Amino acid sequence: MQGKLVKLRAYEKSDADALLRWFSDEEVTRWLGPPNFPSRAQQEKFIELAQASGDDAKYFAIETLDGKLIGDTGIRFIDWKSRKAEFFITIGEKQCWDKGFGTDALRVVIRLAFDKMNLNRLWLTTLADNLRAVRCYGKCGFVREGLLRQESFVDGKYRDVHLMALLREDYDRTRGA
Repeated sequence: MQGKLVKLRAYEKSDADALLRWFSDEEVTRWLGPPNFPSRAQQEKFIELAQASGDDAKYFAIETLDGKLIGDTGIRFIDWKSRKAEFFITIGEKQCWDKGFGTDALRVVIRLAFDKMNLNRLWLTTLADNLRAVRCYGKCGFVREGLLRQESFVDGKYRDVHLMALLREDYDRTRGA
């Protein structure tokens, strides 16, 4: 799957080093909470899980169009009865921040969710003070539905979290369907 700036692909074993570097970097993980996969073995296990994911999740590596691995994204907790899923993304290569790669990757996942998977709702949570993410999600049509007060403990203090979602009807309206 490809956008204007990025393409999404399945994880490969060789991605473990980049994942380890990203999820060990406090600047990258500050918006995600503590590092999720602190060892190479755990990164390799995650890649195996991602490669074997069934109907409840879709995991993707994000590459630039020239093939440089810069992040990961996907949808998880897919509820086929209610036709909804949670979106997640990390742009791990800091030199790629604020250049539109995350927005483009999100747009590719949105097309997958609504056009291919026939979902009705794509939702996410993000720290309220993660202005880069809030701006990206809003640009792609996500609407803030709620505020979870003091939901996450990050950088030594409790922080609020936005609950945001994009519905199929909003997606259809914005693309002229």
